[in-house]
Amino acid sequence: MEIRKNPKSDLEKKKSYLFQIGMIIALVAVMTAFEYKSYDKSSITLSRDTFHEIPEDLVPVTVHKKKQLPPPVPKIQINIVEDLEKDLGDFTFDALANEDMPVPDYFPTTVKEEVIPDDIPISIPEIMPEFPGGFTALYKYLKDHVQYPVSAREMGIQGTVYLSFVVEKDGSISNVDILRGVGGGCTEEAIRVVKSMPDWSPGTQMGRPVRVIYNLPIKFTLQ
Repeated sequence: MEIRKNPKSDLEKKKSYLFQIGMIIALVAVMTAFEYKSYDKSSITLSRDTFHEIPEDLVPVTVHKKKQLPPPVPKIQINIVEDLEKDLGDFTFDALANEDMPVPDYFPTTVKEEVIPDDIPISIPEIMPEFPGGFTALYKYLKDHVQYPVSAREMGIQGTVYLSFVVEKDGSISNVDILRGVGGGCTEEAIRVVKSMPDWSPGTQMGRPVRVIYNLPIKFTLQ
């Protein structure tokens, strides 16, 4: 039996056309895929507790009034005077006095000034004593007049000598004492220089010159 085929239904002739159509469809699909934009989906979930019903009736506010306490009564202490004349002291009064009687003169009591013994030196007066020319001149004087002892230089001794002395009311120096010394003759040299200092301006207390205790360090340093 011979199989006959309709020439119109022969797909071999349309093979090239179908291939071209398939390529066009594939190209369009690829271009569409590149141009397509996707967005993240976001969802909002509203819970039932998001909205609250507002009651129509407001709760009344109750104001509690504070009880006012009565003002405190000040306590007055009464001292019973047994002997009036003893408590009044020297004060006297006349029950029959009137405006025509003369009034005695009133003399206010005077406050005695503090007396500073002249023989006791003080540490901090109202105005401190001062070397002629001030601190700058004092340190320059020490630098120019202190001689480093040879024995201390040879033994490499250095340090600070702390002295205490009294500036008298006339500015002279007395009672030179050593608070802390240094060996090698440094202490003796410091005492010599302090005793040879010129007179200072004396310290004053209540406008009067007084004796003042003064502390002075003298440093010995090898260079």
